[in-house]
Amino acid sequence: MSKFTGIFPALLTPFKDDGTINYQELSKLLEYCIDKGVKGFYVSGSSGEAFLLSYEERKELYSFVASVVKGRCTLIGQVGCISTELSLGLAKHCEKEGYDAVSSVSPFYYKFSFDEIKKYYYTIVENTSLPMLIYNIPALTGIGFTAEQFDDFLCDDRFIGVKFTASDFFGLERIKSAHPDKIIYNGYDEMMLCGLISGADGGIGTTYNFMPEKFIKIYENYNNGDIAKARTLQSEANAIIDVLIKVGVMPGSKYLLSKLGIDMGNCRAPFKVLSDADRELLDSVFPLIETK
Repeated sequence: MSKFTGIFPALLTPFKDDGTINYQELSKLLEYCIDKGVKGFYVSGSSGEAFLLSYEERKELYSFVASVVKGRCTLIGQVGCISTELSLGLAKHCEKEGYDAVSSVSPFYYKFSFDEIKKYYYTIVENTSLPMLIYNIPALTGIGFTAEQFDDFLCDDRFIGVKFTASDFFGLERIKSAHPDKIIYNGYDEMMLCGLISGADGGIGTTYNFMPEKFIKIYENYNNGDIAKARTLQSEANAIIDVLIKVGVMPGSKYLLSKLGIDMGNCRAPFKVLSDADRELLDSVFPLIETK
């Protein structure tokens, strides 16, 4: 399970001016993060604008990332859709492309019962060989699992853990205490250190795309017992995240990567296009990306 611990960028998707995926720049982003030392990538998640991509685009994305990475790090494919059939199709595609695991947000919008959601996840793991990481993000899905409901998944070896995107660190700690052999990822970048202290084995995050080294060092300093240094680095990251929240996390993250030389383009509509004032705010915190 060590290949699943550590820092995983929730991979952003660059677009050309015509709105198509910019694979040349995506390759540059992958190499940038690998050079910085990330453990792997979380592909086609919220940060990748997965729900603004077509089904075929998502399949192409999984294939392209695998072709560039070529086994150099761990790949987790986020396959969530509302439809079980579509999600299973994406999971089988990830399996074919050699991914290490799949993950899925819970089926949303229709307020499915827990039994329906449970059947969704089990249908995927019963029909592919890849292990599953539950993507817990109640703020966006409206679905918050209880400790007992997490047990219904984590008691099964095919479920390797949880991407825990919530600020309930009591809940995170309880899951890890009940299932110490499972992988728990912190989901909110601004709370990475809190997650580690509560038992997380690493993190999956949007801002790891443009400042992976900072989060790698937070992770390393925490594990080496230098909490003060880890806290300083978290504060630097949070100064940037504070501005991202003001201007829009997704468009802002793409702008910062473009300043690093990776042309990410704009997000797909209905995401906003940054204003001059937005860019000026981001320019003011750009020097904090560098990790000393």
